[in-house]
Amino acid sequence: MVRRDVMKKEVKKIDFKLQQIKTEQFAILEDNYNPKNETSLATSVSFRLDQETMQVGVFADFTFSQAKKIFIKIEVSCHFEIPNHSWEQFKHAQKQGLQIPKDFLSHLLIITVGTTRGVLFAKTENTRFNKFIIPSLKIDEIITEDAFFD
Repeated sequence: MVRRDVMKKEVKKIDFKLQQIKTEQFAILEDNYNPKNETSLATSVSFRLDQETMQVGVFADFTFSQAKKIFIKIEVSCHFEIPNHSWEQFKHAQKQGLQIPKDFLSHLLIITVGTTRGVLFAKTENTRFNKFIIPSLKIDEIITEDAFFD
Protein backbone atom coordinates (compact mmCIF):
# COMPACT_ATOMS: atom_id res chain seq x y z
CA MET A 1 0.00 0.00 0.00
CA VAL A 2 1.30 3.42 -0.95
CA ARG A 3 0.62 6.24 1.46
CA ARG A 4 1.02 9.88 0.58
CA ASP A 5 0.83 12.61 3.14
CA VAL A 6 -0.75 15.64 1.61
CA MET A 7 -0.27 18.94 3.36
CA LYS A 8 -2.86 21.55 2.63
CA LYS A 9 -1.48 25.00 2.02
CA GLU A 10 -3.14 27.56 4.23
CA VAL A 11 -5.11 29.97 2.10
CA LYS A 12 -5.01 33.43 3.56
CA LYS A 13 -7.69 35.97 2.83
CA ILE A 14 -6.54 38.81 0.59
CA ASP A 15 -8.42 42.02 1.22
CA PHE A 16 -8.85 44.57 -1.55
CA LYS A 17 -10.93 47.55 -2.56
CA LEU A 18 -11.89 48.66 -6.05
CA GLN A 19 -10.29 52.09 -6.16
CA GLN A 20 -10.85 53.27 -9.73
CA ILE A 21 -12.31 52.31 -13.11
CA LYS A 22 -10.96 53.85 -16.32
CA THR A 23 -12.03 53.57 -19.92
CA GLU A 24 -8.55 53.52 -21.40
CA GLN A 25 -9.72 53.27 -25.02
CA PHE A 26 -13.03 53.19 -26.82
CA ALA A 27 -13.79 53.54 -30.50
CA ILE A 28 -16.44 52.53 -32.99
CA LEU A 29 -15.18 52.54 -36.58
CA GLU A 30 -18.45 52.26 -38.47
CA ASP A 31 -16.83 52.18 -41.91
CA ASN A 32 -15.13 48.89 -41.00
CA TYR A 33 -18.43 47.15 -40.16
CA ASN A 34 -20.65 45.19 -42.53
CA PRO A 35 -23.61 43.35 -40.96
CA LYS A 36 -23.21 40.55 -43.54
CA ASN A 37 -19.60 39.73 -42.62
CA GLU A 38 -18.35 37.32 -39.97
CA THR A 39 -17.11 38.97 -36.77
CA SER A 40 -14.12 37.93 -34.68
CA LEU A 41 -13.16 38.97 -31.17
CA ALA A 42 -9.62 39.32 -29.85
CA THR A 43 -8.87 39.55 -26.13
CA SER A 44 -5.83 40.80 -24.29
CA VAL A 45 -5.30 41.19 -20.55
CA SER A 46 -2.45 42.60 -18.52
CA PHE A 47 -1.64 43.27 -14.89
CA ARG A 48 0.37 46.16 -13.53
CA LEU A 49 1.53 46.89 -10.00
CA ASP A 50 2.21 50.13 -8.20
CA GLN A 51 4.27 49.17 -5.16
CA GLU A 52 4.18 52.68 -3.68
CA THR A 53 0.38 52.83 -3.52
CA MET A 54 -0.02 49.03 -3.16
CA GLN A 55 -2.36 48.80 -6.12
CA VAL A 56 -2.95 46.18 -8.77
CA GLY A 57 -4.20 47.38 -12.14
CA VAL A 58 -6.05 44.95 -14.36
CA PHE A 59 -6.40 45.90 -18.02
CA ALA A 60 -8.88 44.14 -20.31
CA ASP A 61 -8.74 44.90 -24.03
CA PHE A 62 -11.28 43.65 -26.58
CA THR A 63 -11.39 44.24 -30.32
CA PHE A 64 -14.26 43.24 -32.56
CA SER A 65 -13.18 42.97 -36.18
CA GLN A 66 -14.18 41.81 -39.65
CA ALA A 67 -11.71 40.97 -42.40
CA LYS A 68 -8.87 42.06 -40.08
CA LYS A 69 -10.40 45.53 -39.71
CA ILE A 70 -11.35 46.63 -36.21
CA PHE A 71 -14.81 48.13 -35.83
CA ILE A 72 -15.09 48.21 -32.02
CA LYS A 73 -12.16 48.66 -29.67
CA ILE A 74 -12.52 48.87 -25.91
CA GLU A 75 -9.98 48.74 -23.12
CA VAL A 76 -11.01 49.18 -19.50
CA SER A 77 -8.83 49.09 -16.43
CA CYS A 78 -9.80 48.44 -12.82
CA HIS A 79 -7.42 49.53 -10.09
CA PHE A 80 -7.53 47.65 -6.81
CA GLU A 81 -6.05 48.92 -3.57
CA ILE A 82 -4.53 46.20 -1.41
CA PRO A 83 -4.11 46.95 2.32
CA ASN A 84 -0.66 46.49 3.78
CA HIS A 85 -1.48 43.28 5.70
CA SER A 86 -2.56 41.62 2.44
CA TRP A 87 0.24 43.16 0.34
CA GLU A 88 2.79 41.61 2.69
CA GLN A 89 1.53 38.16 1.68
CA PHE A 90 2.73 38.84 -1.88
CA LYS A 91 6.37 39.22 -0.86
CA HIS A 92 8.37 36.23 -2.02
CA ALA A 93 10.91 34.78 0.43
CA GLN A 94 13.34 33.35 -2.14
CA LYS A 95 13.12 36.03 -4.83
CA GLN A 96 13.03 39.78 -4.86
CA GLY A 97 9.67 41.01 -5.96
CA LEU A 98 6.12 39.94 -5.46
CA GLN A 99 4.20 36.74 -6.14
CA ILE A 100 0.47 37.17 -6.59
CA PRO A 101 -1.67 34.02 -6.45
CA LYS A 102 -3.44 33.05 -9.66
CA ASP A 103 -6.79 32.64 -7.90
CA PHE A 104 -6.64 36.23 -6.67
CA LEU A 105 -5.64 37.54 -10.11
CA SER A 106 -8.47 35.49 -11.64
CA HIS A 107 -10.95 37.09 -9.27
CA LEU A 108 -9.74 40.59 -10.17
CA LEU A 109 -9.90 39.74 -13.87
CA ILE A 110 -13.48 38.49 -13.56
CA ILE A 111 -14.44 41.82 -11.97
CA THR A 112 -12.63 43.75 -14.71
CA VAL A 113 -14.15 41.78 -17.59
CA GLY A 114 -17.63 42.23 -16.11
CA THR A 115 -16.98 45.95 -15.75
CA THR A 116 -15.77 46.13 -19.36
CA ARG A 117 -18.92 44.32 -20.48
CA GLY A 118 -21.03 46.97 -18.72
CA VAL A 119 -19.02 49.88 -20.16
CA LEU A 120 -19.40 48.42 -23.67
CA PHE A 121 -23.15 48.06 -23.20
CA ALA A 122 -23.51 51.64 -21.93
CA LYS A 123 -21.42 53.11 -24.76
CA THR A 124 -23.29 51.22 -27.48
CA GLU A 125 -26.78 51.54 -26.03
CA ASN A 126 -29.35 52.57 -28.67
CA THR A 127 -26.92 51.88 -31.51
CA ARG A 128 -26.69 49.00 -33.96
CA PHE A 129 -23.50 47.93 -32.16
CA ASN A 130 -25.35 47.10 -28.93
CA LYS A 131 -25.68 43.47 -30.05
CA PHE A 132 -21.93 42.93 -29.60
CA ILE A 133 -21.38 41.55 -26.14
CA ILE A 134 -18.21 40.32 -24.49
CA PRO A 135 -18.78 36.60 -23.92
CA SER A 136 -17.83 34.59 -20.87
CA LEU A 137 -14.12 33.85 -20.79
CA LYS A 138 -12.31 30.74 -19.60
CA ILE A 139 -10.29 32.55 -16.96
CA ASP A 140 -8.41 29.38 -15.97
CA GLU A 141 -7.01 29.24 -19.52
CA ILE A 142 -5.90 32.88 -19.34
CA ILE A 143 -4.30 32.78 -15.89
CA THR A 144 -2.60 29.44 -15.43
CA GLU A 145 -0.13 30.20 -12.63
CA ASP A 146 0.87 32.70 -10.00
CA ALA A 147 2.38 35.91 -11.34
CA PHE A 148 5.80 37.19 -10.33
CA PHE A 149 6.60 40.91 -10.46
CA ASP A 150 10.03 42.49 -10.03
